[in-house]
Amino acid sequence: MAALDLLGRRWTLRVIWELHRDGSPIGFRDLQRRCDDMSSSVLSTRLTELREAGIAASTTAAQPAWHLTALGDDLVTAMGPLLDWSRAWAERRKADPGCLGESPATAHLRPAHTPAHGPDPAVRPSHS
Repeated sequence: MAALDLLGRRWTLRVIWELHRDGSPIGFRDLQRRCDDMSSSVLSTRLTELREAGIAASTTAAQPAWHLTALGDDLVTAMGPLLDWSRAWAERRKADPGCLGESPATAHLRPAHTPAHGPDPAVRPSHS
């Protein structure tokens, strides 16, 4: 369960992905920019957590650069099916922005006024 706690923290998966993306070490500021300028304190915390978990490490150069460890690379491999799913989901959303799927598990996520649910119940028809 500890792994899910770490991976479920805000920005963690994004940091892992950005460390993986080019396959070469990346400096703190460049990583921060790649992560949509997240705060330096949050990035520092996530990198420390990932280092303590053995997923990321930094070089010992004058300007440290971060990279994934072998364990981090294994994690990215395990995330492959999730990445495939997210790409397919993004394509569905692009094709139909109101689409969240037809699963009963996601039905509550669809806005009530979309065609799958009929008219918006908050709008009462006028009786002229």
